[in-house]
Amino acid sequence: MTNAEDSNLDRQFTQLEQEARQAAALLGSPEAVESFRLEWLGRKQGRLKQLSEQWLKSAPIEQKKQIGQRFNVLKTLVESLLEAAAGPGPSDAALAAEALDVTLPGTRCLLGAEHPITRTMNEVVGVFAALGYSVGIGPEVETDYYNFESMNFPPGHPARDTQDTLVIANQERRSLRDRLLLRTHTSPVQMRTMEQQPPPLRIVIPGKVHRNEADDATHSSTFHQVEGLCVDTNITFSDLKGTLDYAMKALFGSSVKTRFFPSFFPFTEPSADVQISCIFCGGKGCRKCKHSGWIELLGCGMVDPAVFAFAAEKQPAYDPKKVSGFAFGMGVERIAMMKYGVSDIGQFFSGDMRFLEQFA
Repeated sequence: MTNAEDSNLDRQFTQLEQEARQAAALLGSPEAVESFRLEWLGRKQGRLKQLSEQWLKSAPIEQKKQIGQRFNVLKTLVESLLEAAAGPGPSDAALAAEALDVTLPGTRCLLGAEHPITRTMNEVVGVFAALGYSVGIGPEVETDYYNFESMNFPPGHPARDTQDTLVIANQERRSLRDRLLLRTHTSPVQMRTMEQQPPPLRIVIPGKVHRNEADDATHSSTFHQVEGLCVDTNITFSDLKGTLDYAMKALFGSSVKTRFFPSFFPFTEPSADVQISCIFCGGKGCRKCKHSGWIELLGCGMVDPAVFAFAAEKQPAYDPKKVSGFAFGMGVERIAMMKYGVSDIGQFFSGDMRFLEQFA
């Protein structure tokens, strides 16, 4: 390399160093620093990349060492200018504060739990599922026919007064049996199931029901029921008593006793109310059982032949002369209140997490 060529090379590298210093002096934002880095150190279009290809790679062998040394000086200068413009990194204290100890246990995710009503309903259904009962479901908005008429509540029957009904508006143009309402019991599912399946039939029906009544500590306009239906040949009241006695013992303990009192339901004949010995005092008498030693829990009875007659219109196998059956129904909230010692039914529907967390 001649002196003239050496002087020209020095002048060119000196000019590049001045341009780099001038550009670095104007940097004032992270965006400008990044632009400076790409301009000089970019892998594809950076100026140092272009210098390396144009000067270093194409230079004669005897000049490569000298050009390479000056190129490295320029690259070191650009990197130092870039580091100075970027500013100091985070301190050791800041890094320590952000450090994550991977050996520590993770944040525990709280798992949900069944609502006490859902839990109780599943327990009741589970008892009858173990006896071979299948589970039936149906719509909460029902017709008058399935909710009342097919259950032996003819129009004008006084028993309808005991189940004040929430009806859907603007139903006047429909015939009475086609008018829509919120079901007052889950019994309509019994009729719907009988219309679809011939006997023998064993079904348990959990679900929500609605009645137009005032709410208090033991009553709610919206509540849940579990009803059951068993139909076959030669089904007797003894089968009903044995089934419910087993179910009550499964739910409340083997020491619980049951007894039956005559009652009235339009869809069963004969009908009975079922009482269990008080689970709080063992039948000795306490405030919760009104010192009687017994608690009334559910209703039941043998299916009325008139109900079978409605089912036989679509399923002739339900001939009341050939088949018999029993039905029962219980309120889920009442059982839950007894099992968990809840005195106000409204707490189940209040959404108060302080109350519900007790059951998690």
